[in-house]
Amino acid sequence: MSETPVLIADADAVRRITVNRPDKLNALNGATLDALQDAFDQAARDASVRVVVLTGAGPKAFVAGADIAEMADLRATEGRDFSLRGQKVMRTIETLPKPVIAMVNGFALGGGLELAMACHLRIAADTAKVGQPEINLGLIPGFGGSQRLLRLAGRAATLELCLLGAPITAERALQLGIVNRVVAATELEAETHKLATQLAASAPLALRATLDIVNIGGECAIEEGLQYESAQFGLMFATDDMREGTRAFLERRKPDFGGR
Repeated sequence: MSETPVLIADADAVRRITVNRPDKLNALNGATLDALQDAFDQAARDASVRVVVLTGAGPKAFVAGADIAEMADLRATEGRDFSLRGQKVMRTIETLPKPVIAMVNGFALGGGLELAMACHLRIAADTAKVGQPEINLGLIPGFGGSQRLLRLAGRAATLELCLLGAPITAERALQLGIVNRVVAATELEAETHKLATQLAASAPLALRATLDIVNIGGECAIEEGLQYESAQFGLMFATDDMREGTRAFLERRKPDFGGR
């Protein structure tokens, strides 16, 4: 068993966070949840990090679910606390002020799919499979799966995955809007790197504002969402990045955004 449940590596402005329990198909136990919480808290604070890529170690799984061995003997209050612990991690990722890309390299089941859905973008290998199989254990999703799946794929797809508990292919997940892109497994690393590099070159403050207006605006009435968008749009005019972006456009050159 790995002594380090989460690995962190930087390449320029892109931070890669890897769930590192390949012997357990990267299942999420308490220690791994805590390590993920710490890793994303660090990424949020580090000004040199503009984009985060999240993936799983080994060739088989992104994250195959929560650690059943750790959950099996939990009592009701302990189960609720475990759920809240996982939901805190997912919410931290979802509200991170920097784009997070899930690189789904294999099975993303149960807590694994919940982890991927908390990310802002999801790119999956064509060999990956996703699902919410908790019903097969006499359980229901506990890390936000029912709510994020409902918002991504709609009521019918959410009930299909949660009631039947059967995994679906990456292509089916793409059709349902659960993942953004599906690529050949051999191209997953390169395509994810390409996407992360593109985002890292974008204006950090505009990226953050975009995440905010979608996350916050998407949960309120249309008029409130429009007002919030206008307020954030106006704030962009106070940034150096906006001046650099517009000047670069007029001068027909690539902008150099400094995050100010």
